[in-house]
Amino acid sequence: MIDLRLLREDPDRVRASQRARGEDVALVDSLLSADERRRSSGVRFDELRAEQKALGKLIPKATGDEKAELLKKAGTLAADVKAADAERDAAAAEAQELLGRLSNLVHPDVPVGGEDDFVTLETHGTARDFGAEGFEPKDHLELGQLLGAIDVERGAKVSGSRFYFLTGVGALLELALVNAAIAQATAAGFTPMLTPALVRPQSMAGTGFLGQAAQDVYHLEKDDLYLVGTSEVPLAAYHMDEIIDADRLPLRYAGFSPCFRREAGSHGKDTRGIFRVHQFDKVEMFSYVTPEESQAEHQRLLEWEKQWLTSLELPFRVIDVASGDLGSSASRKYDCEAWIPTQGKYRELTSTSDCTEYQSRRLQIRVRDGKTVRPLATLNGTLCAVPRTIVAILENHQQADGSVRVPEVLRPYLGGREFLEPVAK
Repeated sequence: MIDLRLLREDPDRVRASQRARGEDVALVDSLLSADERRRSSGVRFDELRAEQKALGKLIPKATGDEKAELLKKAGTLAADVKAADAERDAAAAEAQELLGRLSNLVHPDVPVGGEDDFVTLETHGTARDFGAEGFEPKDHLELGQLLGAIDVERGAKVSGSRFYFLTGVGALLELALVNAAIAQATAAGFTPMLTPALVRPQSMAGTGFLGQAAQDVYHLEKDDLYLVGTSEVPLAAYHMDEIIDADRLPLRYAGFSPCFRREAGSHGKDTRGIFRVHQFDKVEMFSYVTPEESQAEHQRLLEWEKQWLTSLELPFRVIDVASGDLGSSASRKYDCEAWIPTQGKYRELTSTSDCTEYQSRRLQIRVRDGKTVRPLATLNGTLCAVPRTIVAILENHQQADGSVRVPEVLRPYLGGREFLEPVAK
């Protein structure tokens, strides 16, 4: 959540952020009103309590009619104190609820607009000209079936649509990707983490995934637990309710976990293959830094993602995501999109978000710097979302005979294989 003091001092900035996101601007004024009621009722409560205490000291010294009058006044005052207390609590609860619904402030350099209003910052690599090579590229599903690597039919039979099996070299390719990604992250100073896939409501809400993203979250009602859509959630909640000494920062974690998403609202999109699925594995980078370091850390996370995609020898571009396409926690977000030959366009493979102090305030994570204790900043960056990365590798590195060239970075994890070969039928 944002800082209430900032809201009071510069409400126009918050209104502008809400407007840029395409979200409810009136929420700002409702929150200001609730906050004012909370503060005024708090003052009223304090005044009445002081009067009540002063009266309490007079009553034992009084006698006769004076005492009776004071007791009568004390009864009235007690009722007023109780009412003021209830009013303060109600206003505080309303302010907190409204504050929880407010998205993070959009960075001033973020392009304003919707999904298609991003700005391309960089382009890396060159898309292959398959026509010049003399063959028509196959899509990842056809290649996956030729390699004995992907089985969506049995995935659907066992679990329903948007589920799949990775088999044979498909399973080995996932393990190679995960091991190579963790190796890169570890070399960069990240602590590897295997994280829980089920979290409590406060962990999910604290990271901002029970707001606009709630429709994509799986909830186990009997246990009141949520299946994570990314290991960002348990990594963010890892230090919940803690104070971290400044000399321990930055803290960097690389989490590996299964991820679960309903993909609500994506009906009819990417229904073929394994590009958009309900369950997948992912390696996620997560950083805790001081607020002053968050923008520089954001650039570092982006550089690590670019290093990863370059090592996989994939053509890709970097985009600055537009304000209306940001998650509620993100102040700014960069996506790395790989070229998918059979779709003839770039598609998101990795992303990195600067969440500034938004998540740490919700999760009560603070940094102690000398005598000062204050919220810190959190950032996340996808290093390897496995199915989409497999899609990009298969399509970009395919050969005319249906085999797929293995990028050099993955070969040590695949027994030295240079090619994935079609299986005999």
